[in-house]
Amino acid sequence: MSEITKKALAESLKKQLQTIPLAKITVNDIVNECGLTRRTLYYYFRDIYDLLEWIFKTELKKVLGKNKTYDTWQKGFLAILIYLSKNRKEVLNTYNSIDRDCLENHLHNEIFNLILEVVNELAKDLNVSEEDKKHVVKFYEIALVGTISDWIRNNMTEDPKKIIDNLDKIIGGDIYRALLKYEKKGKSN
Repeated sequence: MSEITKKALAESLKKQLQTIPLAKITVNDIVNECGLTRRTLYYYFRDIYDLLEWIFKTELKKVLGKNKTYDTWQKGFLAILIYLSKNRKEVLNTYNSIDRDCLENHLHNEIFNLILEVVNELAKDLNVSEEDKKHVVKFYEIALVGTISDWIRNNMTEDPKKIIDNLDKIIGGDIYRALLKYEKKGKSN
């Protein structure tokens, strides 16, 4: 029952976000839409932002799937862009509200995990410290989330496939080259 209830609350919030900025949506708006009580929302979530985070977390994880390898990360990143594009109104009403941090924080988490998987795969036969791997991951996390944020800020008009093509031209193979630089640094000490 709890998963059904969470999904009902999520669908209600998503419906509200079709027409109302996040900052103007109330708990009453959400629960009245799906016929539940305020207490029910607070039983499962701390507040509206916690519900929103749960939506992004569960839906983006499903969209990303197993596309977290060196050969598939672009497919995973494209899937994220397509998901955001399909949910354009909700994304823009979240992003353009006072609390866009909720969306950006979740994007940072998902992109970090995506790039971490790729870095770990590429570094499996290299002598690179965990700290150095995290430097590489952090750089690409910031670059990719920045790309998404810029795309959202510009009303998501650019074709996601074009974004992926451009990213491939800019960073294709660079993650491995960065790891090699860290390996060389480690061996010379």
